[in-house]
Amino acid sequence: MSQSMRKWRLAAPGVEHLVLDTAARPLPGPGEIVVRVGAVSLNYRDLIIVRGDDADNPPQLPLTPASDMAGTVAALGAGVTRFREGDDVISTFWAGWIDGRWHEGARQLGSALPGMLAEYVVLHEDWAVRAPRTLNAAQASTLPCAGLTAWFALVETGAIHAGQTVLVQGTGGVALFGAQLARAHGADVIVISGSEDKLRRVRELGATHGIGRTANGDWAGAARELTGGRGVDHIFELAGGDNLHASVRALAQGGRISLIGVLDGFCMSLPSVPSFLGRPTIQGIGVGHRRALEDLVRAVDKLKLEPVIDTTYAFDAVPDAIAHLARGAFGKIVVDVGERAMTA
Repeated sequence: MSQSMRKWRLAAPGVEHLVLDTAARPLPGPGEIVVRVGAVSLNYRDLIIVRGDDADNPPQLPLTPASDMAGTVAALGAGVTRFREGDDVISTFWAGWIDGRWHEGARQLGSALPGMLAEYVVLHEDWAVRAPRTLNAAQASTLPCAGLTAWFALVETGAIHAGQTVLVQGTGGVALFGAQLARAHGADVIVISGSEDKLRRVRELGATHGIGRTANGDWAGAARELTGGRGVDHIFELAGGDNLHASVRALAQGGRISLIGVLDGFCMSLPSVPSFLGRPTIQGIGVGHRRALEDLVRAVDKLKLEPVIDTTYAFDAVPDAIAHLARGAFGKIVVDVGERAMTA
């Protein structure tokens, strides 16, 4: 068996600097596992890192990008107790954030730490959880960032329940996970999109209402009309920037806004008086901890939830996958890596 593998390396900012390299397979140290990667899911964060768009938090280059992986444990280091060889696992987004409050010692895979775009990766055993039994590798790889972000916003911190209304902006991975989880908990779902075709597709997934962003410039007013003037209980703020003004106007009194995305910029602003009168809870969501990911995995198996995958790319087509991510996707973009796929 060959002791070499392929992995993607980002030498400098820009997708043109992504290179598919050959390297030695990693060996596990004490407390570590080696995982044969089956699939990697890409996030908007990965696009920002590859482009070098976040000047305040630049990654250490050269770097293997991407945080989200599903695969099979291939080797164990000394002292490993959480896994056995042959276990199907997924990575955690934050290495070292196990439960409770986020702490400064936690680090991100694919940024502060090497990422998952490789045929084999080595992880501390604390940085992985068992994969859902009901999903294949491509589907399972979408959970660590997008799936957990939606779960952390709605369930871990948002106390979602039947009878509420949840509004999600766009039809990317986090938005569609939010729509699916909200519907599973008995909430109505409003989706905003500039594409009538995507609005049709989200209705087929169970969304209650769709608002065309292009046809209806005042989406906040439209959302209030759809709720009989009451407003929305929970909003996924995925655009950022000045869009937060509209989110505050669309919110029900005492409602919640989860700050998640930065599509319209890294700075956000909100109107003061509507905020005073509306008494919103505005909370930043930085993905979530390992315990919540384990909760999500159990829920996925119980609900038989199927993540929405737009397109799956071959391992040698990562630049094409990133270009698709930049154009926008309906759900998730996944890279097929593995020598052997996990079985659902």
